[in-house]
Amino acid sequence: MMVMSMTGYGSDTFHLDGTSITVEMRSVNSRYLDFVAKMPRSFQEWEIDIKKVIQSHFFRGRIEVYITLHGKPLAVKELIVDWELMDQYIETVKAMKDRYNMEGQIPITAITDKEALITTVEKEQEVDSFHTYLFASIEKVIKKVASNRLSEGLFLQQDMMQRIKTIKNMLLLVETRQEDMQGHYRKRIKTRIEDHIGSNIEVDQVQLLQEIATLAEKGDIAEEVTRLYSHIEHVEKIIDQEQPVGRKLDFIVQEMLREVNTIGSKSVDAQISKFVVTMKSEIDKVKEQIQNVE
Repeated sequence: MMVMSMTGYGSDTFHLDGTSITVEMRSVNSRYLDFVAKMPRSFQEWEIDIKKVIQSHFFRGRIEVYITLHGKPLAVKELIVDWELMDQYIETVKAMKDRYNMEGQIPITAITDKEALITTVEKEQEVDSFHTYLFASIEKVIKKVASNRLSEGLFLQQDMMQRIKTIKNMLLLVETRQEDMQGHYRKRIKTRIEDHIGSNIEVDQVQLLQEIATLAEKGDIAEEVTRLYSHIEHVEKIIDQEQPVGRKLDFIVQEMLREVNTIGSKSVDAQISKFVVTMKSEIDKVKEQIQNVE
């Protein structure tokens, strides 16, 4: 399974009875799956069906769908007159004129401006299997968007795995350096004791070992190193899962950063601190890439 990005684009146009219908789809980053549709009013009855199709293919991202028409309209406008209400309206106006001795003709605008009397509706023309054509076009566009997202996802996956490899290499260097630190601790503490009490006095080996043990315990990063290896292994496993991995990766990388920060806070070695800086930088870049992953 390849990591899928959340960015992609696709379009398709089909023709029917003198009308060109274009379906466009744009996918951008989003924490959840968001659906936005812009289409002619006569298509809005299918919006829920279109959303269901989108949900069957994508799990995260803002999916924008645009449907536009060119040429002969698929819907024609028609005026509907409420004749019964119109008759009542005219009779009422005549009664008002008689009651108050009013003269003059009733202006036509007094009728046409009344929405209750005359309404405009859109009436779909009979187009055989238009629903089938539209959703076939939507499926084509979805495949194009998915292909874009997979191509971008391949780049993201390669980039993230290269950075994970760098982090692992830095961790190996940290581990090796930590093993060499025992002798460094011994020499460092012995030098401090001799500077304090004089080099002509034999250093108490028990005291020296206690000091070494204390310093080593303060700088012990074995647990953090072990957990960080475990997190790296977890990333390498889930990145190939047959399902969206963005949220899982985001959580694991947060835990990786936590362990690296702890290693940095415990470190008393400048070289280990440099390795920590490199690991933190790579983790931050992985976090940025994960924001683009489904």
